[in-house]
Amino acid sequence: MPSIHTIAILLLVSALVTEAGLISYGICQSGCAAVVTACYSAAGYTFGVPIPGSTPAAIAACNGAFGLCSKTCAGVTLLAPTP
Repeated sequence: MPSIHTIAILLLVSALVTEAGLISYGICQSGCAAVVTACYSAAGYTFGVPIPGSTPAAIAACNGAFGLCSKTCAGVTLLAPTP
C-alpha cells in the first residue's frame, strides 16, 4: 500500500503537468479546416456546400485528407503534456 508521502508527491507532480487539450486541439483543427477549404477551392467547389449527385474524385480526396488531419490532431494534441 502506498504511503501518504508517495500519494502526495504523485498529486503534486501531476498538478505541475497539464494537458494541452482543447486549445491546441482547436488550433490544429483550424489548420485542418483551412487546408480542406483551400483544397475545395482548388477543385472549384466551396467547402460546406452540398454537392448534388455523385462526389467528384478531387472532393473525395479532400475529405480523406481532412479526416486524416483531424485524426492526427486528436492523436497528437490531446495527449501531449504541456508544462
